[in-house]
Amino acid sequence: MIVQHEITLQGYKRGYHLITRLIEDSIAQLPEKGLMNIMVKHTSAGITLNENADPSVRSDFSTFIDKLIPENFPYQHDTEGSDDMPAHLKASIIGQSITIPITDFRLNLGTWQGIYFCEFRNYGGTRKLVITIYS
Repeated sequence: MIVQHEITLQGYKRGYHLITRLIEDSIAQLPEKGLMNIMVKHTSAGITLNENADPSVRSDFSTFIDKLIPENFPYQHDTEGSDDMPAHLKASIIGQSITIPITDFRLNLGTWQGIYFCEFRNYGGTRKLVITIYS
């Protein structure tokens, strides 16, 4: 069986935002076992799994990726602002979807894993996620 939900995230400022609890709360009940796929419906934001305990991990992500893909580069695609093209590149590197196993009616995440929503624009506005559950 396949169940699908679409949720709208509030507008986040640029950064890496832990949304594990928001995802869990948006689903009424998970199956005993299966898979959950989460896809971001935008080309300038991403989603990933990583450390959820120490907030410095999120700031280190920002520092590293901003150095890897700077804003002050002569991009041709710049009509929507200096943060636009770098946001597209960052989204392609991080990715727009993740799949998480479901075991015993819960997301089967590691002890220190959390779901990060990655906003790469200074302010991207509301964002949509498609959550598909396969059981």
